[in-house]
Amino acid sequence: MAKLQWKPGTLLAPNPPVLVSCGTVDKPNAMTAAWTGIVCSEPPMTYVSIRPSRYSHGIIREAGEFVINLPTEEIARATDFCGVRSGRDMDKLAACGLTAEPCHFVNAPAIAQCPISLECKVKEIVPLGSHDMFLAEIVGVNVDERYVDEKGALHIERCNLLAYAHGAYFGLGKRLGTFGFSVRKKPVSRRAPRKKPKK
Repeated sequence: MAKLQWKPGTLLAPNPPVLVSCGTVDKPNAMTAAWTGIVCSEPPMTYVSIRPSRYSHGIIREAGEFVINLPTEEIARATDFCGVRSGRDMDKLAACGLTAEPCHFVNAPAIAQCPISLECKVKEIVPLGSHDMFLAEIVGVNVDERYVDEKGALHIERCNLLAYAHGAYFGLGKRLGTFGFSVRKKPVSRRAPRKKPKK
């Protein structure tokens, strides 16, 4: 099958369309960003790339902290809204029915309707061109207890998280396997030993 050769672009998908919250609980702001991800596990580090013209850019640069909130299918419309409206003009959380709640390690608020929130402290700001990358350490993780079982395991598939690909929002769909399933040995069924017939 032939492939077309296109000019360089940002066609890496899917991405997580996260809600990046900043400011304070009393004066919160949130923006939608798909340019984010994990860059290190020890210490746990992430990034978010933001245009300097965005209202959140100045808030995060000054405060040195932000929260990455993972939105669900139920708040897809609010997630989109926060990406196309500016906090300079309105309280976006109030406008779309989202609730700011306090975090444990940063002053920036989390969004209550998101089942998972990552509290982040900025370590470095890297100008890249159209966007500045805020490289940050994850200093706390907040998880909705409804998705954690009695053994402490997170069932993330129940959260109905969003994905973003080529300008559109999607649900994650069905699970196809877990990490390492391609090389995992199949369990051997243990049969009970046959009893020898009595003579």
